[in-house]
Amino acid sequence: MERRVTTELEELLDAGAFVGSYAHSLDPKRRVTIPSDWREAAGNPVLFVLPGVDARCLYVVTAREMAQRLQKVRETSVANGEAQRFMRDFFSRADRVHMDAQGRIRVKDSLLEFAGVVSQMVLVGVGGRFELWSPERWNEQNSQLDQSKFAQAAQYIGF
Repeated sequence: MERRVTTELEELLDAGAFVGSYAHSLDPKRRVTIPSDWREAAGNPVLFVLPGVDARCLYVVTAREMAQRLQKVRETSVANGEAQRFMRDFFSRADRVHMDAQGRIRVKDSLLEFAGVVSQMVLVGVGGRFELWSPERWNEQNSQLDQSKFAQAAQYIGF
């Protein structure tokens, strides 16, 4: 039996890890190109674009990640009014997109407007997802980085 040896990069890609950040422009049809290593990490041309929960950015998750999140949603009681309101608002603004052969996606205008994206954006890897930011909001987010809070957050997630 032959054993396949994988590199650390292959293991990260298999896990769907999105790391790093990239500055990109929207093309004339308002599409953005996903970096090639992230295309590999996605593993599927279907992505979901969701409004950011804690910031005016967009979350982009893979079909695999979305399936896991939807399982948790399905377990939420329909009697939980607060959860139902959140899901109604959140998912009604979300969008399912397909990467084309060149690795581009078209994010709907209402989501671009929510994030403040006009012609430029910053794509930011966040492990299991990536985010789309307007350059101005991303710079503001970075300027607020407090190293002591960063260390606390790392400890919180067990990193």
